[in-house]
Amino acid sequence: MTADTAPATLDPADAPDDALTPAAHSADRAAPARRPIQDLPDELVSQIAAGEVVERPASVVRELVDNALDAGATSITVRLLAGGVRLITVEDDGCGIPREELPIALRRHATSKIRNLHDLESVATMGFRGEALAAIASVSEMSVLSRPAQQESAYLLDARSGELRPAARNPGTTMEVKELFFSTPARRKFLKTDATELAHCVEAVRRHALTRPAVGFAIWHEGKLVEQWRATLPPRSDEDQHDEAAWQQLEQRAMDKRLADVLGPDFLEQSIVVNYQAGHVQVRGRAGLPDAARSRADQQFCYVNGRFVRDKVLTHAARAAYEDVLHGHRQPVYALYISLDPMRVDVNVHPTKIEVRFRDSREVHQAVLHGVENALAAPRAQQLLDAAAATPTPTAAAAGQPTALPGQAYAPAPQAQTAMRFEAPPRVNGLQALQQTAALWGQAGGTAAADNALAGSTATSTPTSIDATPWQVQEASPRWNPQPAAGAMAAGAPLVPTLPPESADNPWPLGRAVAQIHGVYILAENAQGMVIVDMHAAHERIVYERLKSQLDDGDASSAIASQPLLIPATFSATPEEVATAEDHSETLAQLGLEVVPFSPKTLAVRATPTTLAQGNPVELARSVLAELAQHDASTVVQRARNEILGTMACHGAVRANRQLTIDEMNALLRDMEHTERSDQCNHGRPTWRQLSMKELDALFLRGR
Repeated sequence: MTADTAPATLDPADAPDDALTPAAHSADRAAPARRPIQDLPDELVSQIAAGEVVERPASVVRELVDNALDAGATSITVRLLAGGVRLITVEDDGCGIPREELPIALRRHATSKIRNLHDLESVATMGFRGEALAAIASVSEMSVLSRPAQQESAYLLDARSGELRPAARNPGTTMEVKELFFSTPARRKFLKTDATELAHCVEAVRRHALTRPAVGFAIWHEGKLVEQWRATLPPRSDEDQHDEAAWQQLEQRAMDKRLADVLGPDFLEQSIVVNYQAGHVQVRGRAGLPDAARSRADQQFCYVNGRFVRDKVLTHAARAAYEDVLHGHRQPVYALYISLDPMRVDVNVHPTKIEVRFRDSREVHQAVLHGVENALAAPRAQQLLDAAAATPTPTAAAAGQPTALPGQAYAPAPQAQTAMRFEAPPRVNGLQALQQTAALWGQAGGTAAADNALAGSTATSTPTSIDATPWQVQEASPRWNPQPAAGAMAAGAPLVPTLPPESADNPWPLGRAVAQIHGVYILAENAQGMVIVDMHAAHERIVYERLKSQLDDGDASSAIASQPLLIPATFSATPEEVATAEDHSETLAQLGLEVVPFSPKTLAVRATPTTLAQGNPVELARSVLAELAQHDASTVVQRARNEILGTMACHGAVRANRQLTIDEMNALLRDMEHTERSDQCNHGRPTWRQLSMKELDALFLRGR
């Protein structure tokens, strides 16, 4: 090879990138020279802290409203421009900040709320870190105007220049934040539209308003009032100090008024009161009815000692309480207020203080679970009678005239039908009803038809429950057997369908059965109008609750019957699943499952519950092991038992197309009135619906 044809040596510095060898690439990616460890500048430290505390304008609003509440404010006004990006102003009538403390208030970790470690472990205020004002001031133009009541004049502090000068203001504090993120333009680009940021700011104030009925809130945007919630709880007087029961009732009414103002009157109408005490934990508030469930979890509010939090323990407990009364993936609505000793909860686990850690999470979980469960357990049928008793009878209805709609009046119709009389109506039996019906329509032979029908209807003297399986209803409710009233067959007296109660002291909220529709629904009549009952869903809930009661009354450690598999089902398991199967072998046995290690990475299912023998044993074992790994064993056992009992109740309840007698229908209605959670089946479907007379009149355009 000659010198002219010899390959030239390529210098790495002159070579293109794709011609460099791997070694050259490795050298090019070598780590830079080591930098020495040193303290960061205060401004950079504040901006790093602002990245944790100040995410968007709503974060600033939340922190400033926290400070206003800690100052004892009873009126808070929030003013915004451009969704809070250009301007955030929070005005309050709290205790104010003295002149000499204003410069200190803007320093990092300067606060009046804690002094030592004991104070930090028992925080009872909304804020305590002492870094919010410094963080906000580092990314905005901030000023503080404040005046305590004992100070002659207010003082204005400019956070950027540090200038302090006198100003005019009533006692209280005004925090003004302009041009948020002006010093960090990159973060400002991540903000959304003004409307979106405004919605987040309103939501931040709304969360505070839901737990502070004694404080009035107002939100202004671009000079227009967006939201306003007036204070509903007056200051506590000396008389209230001595009458604790009266004060609690006043607090409950004020809280209900605030909930209706913030969440709407529908929330109050479709929710029930929660008031439960267990050990160190008290749970109060309102839980929405299953019918009020939503597709999104946007109306779920949990507060711990007055602080809004998002906690998995509380969310799981509330969801578990709704487990067998919600249909599909619907989300419940609730506003729950948990009170406990501040020493038993750690709020110093998140920069925004929205997460907490409980010392005894199981105690809190059980308190929330049982509190909501007990509130949902009471059947709502009795509320119909209470509402009817509290509603005065309209004058027009008492006179037998149709009720007019608001703003409308009825003109007297020529040749009007004789008014029906509803006061003290006579009670009639089946024979009289058929005779009067035949007389109304002018049919011959009405008495003979009535005699035949009555002979068939009185074949059974006592109603019996629907007994398709051994675990179904065993006790029968007394049958309504009215006696014919004197004058019931008076000439010209129209047949008036009424609800004859079993007794004055024991009325029937769901009324009396009238008919069965297509073997699926029961039609009943009560004081409010018409009740439609899904007989399968209703009977399924009755059987389900009785099965649970029988199991709870028996041996708590009794195991669910299991069936060995002819060929064990094996599956590859993770180390966590293997450890869970070994640690919870007794719990699995109570559930009717036998899951044993087959190899270091394989588990074998040798037995499954008898009622689920036709299912997939591997999927069942995996789901149970996942539950045991995340939640308490007793909770998993109870949930699994309920699922099995629900399957048994579903298969054992009365089926569609089964013809029931009037006595059997009435027995089913009476059982519903005394069964917990009878408003929904264990799949979450409603068991009955009420149609009031007003709704029935609207269907037929009566009064229009």
